[in-house]
Amino acid sequence: MHITASTVSLTVDDVAASQRFFTTHLGYVEQAAAEGFASLSREDAAVDIVLLARGTEVLPADQRDQHASGLILAFTTTGLEQEEKRLRAEGVEIVMPLREEPWGERLFQVTDPNGVIVQFVEWAAPAAAENT
Repeated sequence: MHITASTVSLTVDDVAASQRFFTTHLGYVEQAAAEGFASLSREDAAVDIVLLARGTEVLPADQRDQHASGLILAFTTTGLEQEEKRLRAEGVEIVMPLREEPWGERLFQVTDPNGVIVQFVEWAAPAAAENT
């Protein structure tokens, strides 16, 4: 198997609201769209995103009413502090402020209008590694 791209498909109540969030604040561009559907991508290593409206009949019956929950869409990035400041200035609510974990992960989280959690991560050397 040779994987050429990765896409996450998110089932949401309001496709247009999530589409606006990802294109306005996170640099995604629309590749295709129709009623209850949007396909978004970026030119970098970010995962492509497909947004599907809950209840759409293209989904199997047991998946139609599920919502994208329990999922964290995480992006590893550089310039974490600047990204948090930029998003805050654009009016995006930071639901988990910037913090650093003992294992070296620096992160913060936002949510889109449908409650999709988006986490931004930057890796730093863990404190234990710096002391050796």
